[in-house]
Order: sequence, then structure tokens, then C-alpha cells
Amino acid sequence: MSLISLLADDAPVVTAPDGSAVRVLAATGRGSTALFTLPPQAIAHAVAHRTVEEIWYVLAGHGRLWRRLGGAEGTVALRPGLSLTLPAGTMFQFRCDGAAPLVVLGVTMPPWPGADEAYPVSGPWTPSV
Repeated sequence: MSLISLLADDAPVVTAPDGSAVRVLAATGRGSTALFTLPPQAIAHAVAHRTVEEIWYVLAGHGRLWRRLGGAEGTVALRPGLSLTLPAGTMFQFRCDGAAPLVVLGVTMPPWPGADEAYPVSGPWTPSV
């Protein structure tokens, strides 16, 4: 890996364990950034992460995010300009409620370790992706 990473417009898009489309933007040994996109009217699968935590910043679209960690549980409206956190172990599920895709910039710390990092949980909505 080079000392400096640059966003590549042609970076591959992969499917996340929750069903959203992910384009990794840049990564270091301590964190990574990615764009998560959910199509209009789509609902992701509910998951939790074993070891990573994330910071989200909503770039475009509208939707909702359900989160549960320990005894705390709630749903927040997603809109451009909103930032929130997903500590390790948080159960979460998100959906796009608008006519345009929901696009989120995510920072993952540490970087995504691999396919077994996310595991399915029960969420409030029936997934559609």
C-alpha cells in the first residue's frame, strides 16, 4: 500500500453483508472509508459487527436507521448532513425511503477485516436486497 491513497472512480463495487453496495475509497492500517449505497425503497439486512466501529455521514437520499446496543434501542431519520456512530456490537438495519438512492460515507475503524466480521441479527423490517 502506498503512503498516500487516492479515491479511484473505477474502484470496484461489492455487496456488503447487509446488502448495500460498497465502494472502498481509501484505507490505512487503522481505518478505512467507503461509500455505502442503498437503492430507492430498499431495505438492508439487519447485522452487527464483531470488532469494527463505524462513523456514518449521510451524503444523499433519505431513510431510517434502527440501532440497538445493550439496553438502548432507537430509530433515527437519515438525511443529508446527518452524522452518527455504530459502536462495535451494535445491531443495526437501514432503509432508503426516498425516490433517490441513499448514499452514506462510512469510516470503519479498524479497517474491514473480512467476510465473517458482520453477522445477521433480527431487525424491525423485512429486508428487500
